[in-house]
Amino acid sequence: IRKSGSSVNGRSRISKIGNQKLRNLLFMCSFNACKYNKACQDIYDRIVAKGKSKKLALIAVCNKLLKQAFAIAKSGLVYDDSYRSTLAKN
Repeated sequence: IRKSGSSVNGRSRISKIGNQKLRNLLFMCSFNACKYNKACQDIYDRIVAKGKSKKLALIAVCNKLLKQAFAIAKSGLVYDDSYRSTLAKN
């Protein structure tokens, strides 16, 4: 966020740090995830309902996809759409 008093106000920008091909791939995957992945769809709808930009919501979906992929790779289990963590409050 670019903010310095009242004279410099600018829109926040997405960081360009990291692998560009991976960022682009995740961003393109986020479109389909918003349609077919329930957890990603919930995040997207919640952020857009708050009045945030759709691009920011898609970046949040990218982050969710990355976390899901890492959890699947780490646990070695098959993806289960109805899985609920025992740590999460119901």
